[in-house]
Amino acid sequence: MTHLPLSELAQRFKGELYDDTTMRTLYATDASAYREMPLAVAIPQDIEDLKVLIRFANTHKTSLIPRTAGTSLAGQVVGNGIVVDVSRTFTKILEINAEERWVRVQPGVVRDELNMALKPYGLYFGPETSTANRAMIGGMVGNNSCGSNSVVYGSTREHLLEVKALLADGSEVTFGSLPANGESTSFPTEGLEGAIYAKTFEILSNPENQEEIRKNFPKKSIERRNTGYALDMLLDSAPFGGTEAFNMCKLIAGSEGTLCFLTEIKLNIIPPPPKAQGLVCVHFDTIDDALHATLTALKYKPQAVELIDNYILECAAENPEQSKNAFFVQKKADGSYPIILVVDVSQDTKEEVERVAAALIEDYKKEGKGFHYPLLHADDTKKIWTLRKAGLGLLANLPGDEKAVAVIEDTAVDVQDQPYFIRDFNEILHKNGMSAVHYAHAGSGEIHLRPIINLKTKEGHRQFRMIAEEIATLVKKYDGSLSGEHGDGRLRGEFIPQMVGEKNYALFKELKRTWDPNAIFNPGKIVDTAPMDTFLRYEADQQTPDVKTYFRYPNQTILQHAEQCNGSGDCRKTQLSGGTMCPSFMATRNEKDTTRARANILREFLTHSPQTPNGKFSDDKNSSTGMAAVKEVYDLCLACKGCKGECPSNVDVAKLKMEFLQHYYDANGVPMRSWLVGNFSKMTGIASYVPWAYNLVFKNAPLRRIANQLVGFHPDRTMPLLHNTTLTSWAKGRGQSASGKGQASGKVYLFCDEFTNYNDVEIGKKAIQLLEKLGYEVVIPEHGPSGRPQLSKGLLKDAKKIAEQNVQLLKGLISDQTPLVGIEPSAILTFRDEYPDLVSEELVEDAKRLAKNALQFDEFIAREIDAKRITSKQFTEEPKRIKLHGHCQQKAIASMVPTKKMLSLPKNYEVQLIPSGCCGMAGSFGYEKEHYDLSMKIGEMVLFPTVRQQPEEVIIAAPGTSCRHQIHDGTGRHALHPAEILWEALR
Repeated sequence: MTHLPLSELAQRFKGELYDDTTMRTLYATDASAYREMPLAVAIPQDIEDLKVLIRFANTHKTSLIPRTAGTSLAGQVVGNGIVVDVSRTFTKILEINAEERWVRVQPGVVRDELNMALKPYGLYFGPETSTANRAMIGGMVGNNSCGSNSVVYGSTREHLLEVKALLADGSEVTFGSLPANGESTSFPTEGLEGAIYAKTFEILSNPENQEEIRKNFPKKSIERRNTGYALDMLLDSAPFGGTEAFNMCKLIAGSEGTLCFLTEIKLNIIPPPPKAQGLVCVHFDTIDDALHATLTALKYKPQAVELIDNYILECAAENPEQSKNAFFVQKKADGSYPIILVVDVSQDTKEEVERVAAALIEDYKKEGKGFHYPLLHADDTKKIWTLRKAGLGLLANLPGDEKAVAVIEDTAVDVQDQPYFIRDFNEILHKNGMSAVHYAHAGSGEIHLRPIINLKTKEGHRQFRMIAEEIATLVKKYDGSLSGEHGDGRLRGEFIPQMVGEKNYALFKELKRTWDPNAIFNPGKIVDTAPMDTFLRYEADQQTPDVKTYFRYPNQTILQHAEQCNGSGDCRKTQLSGGTMCPSFMATRNEKDTTRARANILREFLTHSPQTPNGKFSDDKNSSTGMAAVKEVYDLCLACKGCKGECPSNVDVAKLKMEFLQHYYDANGVPMRSWLVGNFSKMTGIASYVPWAYNLVFKNAPLRRIANQLVGFHPDRTMPLLHNTTLTSWAKGRGQSASGKGQASGKVYLFCDEFTNYNDVEIGKKAIQLLEKLGYEVVIPEHGPSGRPQLSKGLLKDAKKIAEQNVQLLKGLISDQTPLVGIEPSAILTFRDEYPDLVSEELVEDAKRLAKNALQFDEFIAREIDAKRITSKQFTEEPKRIKLHGHCQQKAIASMVPTKKMLSLPKNYEVQLIPSGCCGMAGSFGYEKEHYDLSMKIGEMVLFPTVRQQPEEVIIAAPGTSCRHQIHDGTGRHALHPAEILWEALR
């Protein structure tokens, strides 16, 4: 541990400063292959805090590493200094000038959220990274980011007008276009700012330097040029014979935080893209065919030309969310996946889209290029772009320790050279017995290339360096740029002298020394970079611990499942971008509360914990990355399952949390509250004998508050009451199903979950009566509880017993013709989600068959609607408006489409999905005293305000019992289960 006086810094620093091992560990990695423990993590409150950090770094010879979204692919934000995270505090859009078309922002503003703010003005910030729903403008400037649409909008550099920054001496400066007076340009001359300008003009005025820059920098025809400092861009400005005004922002873009610390950014904004969206998704047999076809596409001035290769399509087929987005894909004649070139032909009208698309397709057919040419419009285009953007995360899904590694994924060449460069590239790989994934920006000459490497082996480390060296030589052969959009960082800095020549590299070092004499700003990036195969996340010959787990992790270990998280940060999007993942991060904006952090801390724990003879998790009580640290990071995980559905890498953190908790209990015992929640069915079953006594306590606010506090629940949280009977008792008392023996159009086995049986009995009654009225025989078979409460608290030993009991009892009854239908999503989806990975090996196949036929109530109704066994004629024609909130696990494991279809069955029912993520309740999470405030904050993000805005006549629908309870506590509105709504709609 460092001896630097961080305690002194903390006294002068108004923001948050962390030097504990847990936080440092979470910031030791990004989305790259690198890992290095920082000295500390600082969350500055304002510019004065940044000045305090700069003074400290200069005095104590440490460094500052600026970080926003933290999704760097080349190790830009990994280092041993103080990580300065401005993603939570420097997030203001300061000024929008629609008339002059510029916007002024702080570096922590998210790119997509900036465009949401610009939309009412009819304006747009063009460059779009694949991470645009969490990428921040500061990081985009640092890396000079661009994206799919760079053929139209270029990179961030082209839109950067001005920055305010702190220099290495703490002085505040503004860099923008310099005024020209006739043929001369004047610049500041005082202080460090003056020294920077003087050195830059000295370098660029030297004829020998000019010749060296023009000779050795990448071709000017390559728009994506991010190798080193952009001296070639400055050389093209007016003082040196160019046409544009001199603007130091050209150099700052792509400088990776190594020159100054940005505090404000002024950007050029433009009209939005064409309104009529249209994508031609051309299918090819080979990469070579697709790349040659790119040149044809560019003749039509497309908005983008993007490549998706067969590896990504194969991974998408295994991803619940992305498989839906690959709906347009047609396999090749041999049954394998094609290579797809997505050509964006968006125009002002749909007719114009179809005209351009038809001409392009006709050209392809004449040239004999491609074999399938679907044209997709409107909302379907969003699905394809989501699939393309998910490419990076999907690649982490490759089973085992071999992964598609970011090592030479950012090479850019002239688009005319691209087919030949990729041919040579693949020859190098094949020569070394390797293969690669190809995807992304074909229209810009930058295909992302990721070789498959196992970095946990010495051979993998050798391949990592070897392929970097060989491809750097190949890129130089084509006068390309080793970095097109992801920057140099720790990965490519070593090769900059080779790429631009030793003389130009010496100029870079001169610049760095002038800007940053004490090397306090992100050292080791661009210049003086350590060898690219040092400080890797995985050690050579790293052993995977043989940990015995309660869940199965198909084709991998629990550690490998955690390692699927590649750090791309999809879990850092906010509620404004939609989706569920990750509700706690959306509310707190703390890196510690991301899905990524939870995968990272478990990876660290499992990798560095000593082995135990019995294969159990080992816990060093004195270790700061022991079980207590893992438990702390997992504390705010709601187990909503959003990550399982939305994380492109399918990292199921809810499953990891359940697994970890059981191991934690094995070592430390089960807390009383967890035992009570996990045994909800038993405890409620006992209370159901005297429901009046239970309700007397929990209907009375003072008594409820006392009772809540006794068990560790928040006193303000209301509790679900008991019905005066149970659903099973009511059903037995009725005798035979009212549909009549032998007259039913089908038999349904109803899973009577513990929540419906004791609390939501009226919903259960209406669901049964609805099915009977629609002609179905309803049978409640013998079964146990769902096990959902036990799973939610990590009591996997108990949950396994329940799962095995239910599989044994139901395996002979349930089939496609006689499905198991459940009312509560979290309960019935347990059969689909957890049971197959939890039961003993001999029951796995039975559990899988049962899972296929375990349907949510709305899924069954939707299936019968499709089969025309249920029609709208059976329901009212009275108009109703319904606002529907989806259950988290339903959105992750199944879909909200059946629910919407079911509720839209009555002829004049209008159903709208509330764009909410998690409601914030998540089983017992929202009841617990320490989680109550966060629970309500999550509800307040989207759900509560939307519900409050609805007139009384609008029906609020929510399939989940927890969701309905949260809506009641947060808004006072009574939400209905879809089965209740359809029951009321019967004629």
